[in-house]
Amino acid sequence: MGQTSLDQALWAFGRGSGIIALAMLSLAVIVGIIARSGRTLLLPRVGLAELHRGVALIATALVCLHVLSLLADPDSQLRLLDALVPFAGHYRPLWVGLGTVAVDLLAAIIVSALLRHRLGPRAFRVVHWATYVLWPAALIHALGAGTDVTHPWMLAFTAACVLGVIVTAIWRISNDFAEYGRVRSIR
Repeated sequence: MGQTSLDQALWAFGRGSGIIALAMLSLAVIVGIIARSGRTLLLPRVGLAELHRGVALIATALVCLHVLSLLADPDSQLRLLDALVPFAGHYRPLWVGLGTVAVDLLAAIIVSALLRHRLGPRAFRVVHWATYVLWPAALIHALGAGTDVTHPWMLAFTAACVLGVIVTAIWRISNDFAEYGRVRSIR
């Protein structure tokens, strides 16, 4: 059975939404780290926090669209079970499973954000640290399950995402990071 125009559109939309979701997830991590530093870079701290939330919401919407479009595409071989239970799929189970892990962690982070005032700042922060697992899982999912990974533009795009997150993550754990310095001086 050949692909219809709708199938091709769903496949292209699924790929594109996944790629842009990775960009938005990367940006959410980067801006989140910058906002947590307490520094004002181009925006005041509250502006950075709002930017972080906004980008994270866009990333979440794109992840949902990515999954839904691939569920609707009969040629993608993605089942609802595959989207909910990691490593249950038949098609590239490791790579799709890592995407499912990322989706499950994203759901936990969203729930914790919605319940932030009930959970308290410490519990929220503990769940939010799952982002440091979510992001690499999403990245590896994109590299393993993505069909554009061999194109030079995708390699450059992925390298930019990795570089941005790694540079800010290294800064996050350095002594120059404001929050980290405060914690170290107390001990």
